Amino acid sequence: MKKRDFLKTGSILALGALVAPLVSCGGEKDIKNDPPKTDDPQPNANTQVDPSFKLPELGYKFDALAPNIDAETVEIHYTKHHAGYVKKLNAALKGNAKFKTNDLAAIMAQVGKDDTAVRNNGGGHFNHSLYWDIMGAPKSDNQPTGDLAEALNKQFGSWDGFKEQFSKAAKTRFGSGWAWLSVNDKKELFISSTPNQDNPLMKNLVAENGQPILGIDVWEHAYYLNYQNMRGDYISGFFDLIQWDKVAASYKALVG
Repeated sequence: MKKRDFLKTGSILALGALVAPLVSCGGEKDIKNDPPKTDDPQPNANTQVDPSFKLPELGYKFDALAPNIDAETVEIHYTKHHAGYVKKLNAALKGNAKFKTNDLAAIMAQVGKDDTAVRNNGGGHFNHSLYWDIMGAPKSDNQPTGDLAEALNKQFGSWDGFKEQFSKAAKTRFGSGWAWLSVNDKKELFISSTPNQDNPLMKNLVAENGQPILGIDVWEHAYYLNYQNMRGDYISGFFDLIQWDKVAASYKALVG
């Protein structure tokens, strides 16, 4: 996708305001014709933004996803891995002249193959924020309804067709990475997978670009304590955790 306006703030807010940084703002001064004081911040096209991204609230207890994902895995994954990405992302962006925005989605759209630290840690922050937000307590017979269900049926043939294709993308991702359900600039759903902490927002790096609304982490640290090498069992259990109302809200915000 080549349209930058696809990455608008509204689509991120629809995912539960996942990536809001802290920004301080000051009041305006009437400087008239007086020369500026040396300590007054002046507008400058080259001014660098110094973002301070924060680890988002988890929204539930560590054991809320059990037995599908155990409490110890959630705690380590959230407090060590995700928190580590946030810390390293802030360090990578500090003083970085290329990235002059506090919008994480816009940063993802800008990264290239040479932006290793921002790519890995920004992706890690965005990906995990979405991952935690779309999960909740296990539900049996867990399926979407309404417009999202209709769109899945249209694009993938049926609910079972979607489930099969999404599971395959997650199972066959070699090594570490993610599988995604996203919306492209034609407002169509598509399934993809990416290595490491890449995601479909990274238009300079991925084959198919779009806004992710559902993602599953298939790094071994996401499931190994409970499932060891049985990635397929973890993926099957993940479907019971998806909060389809949140996914549907994100879909609606993108397609209207």
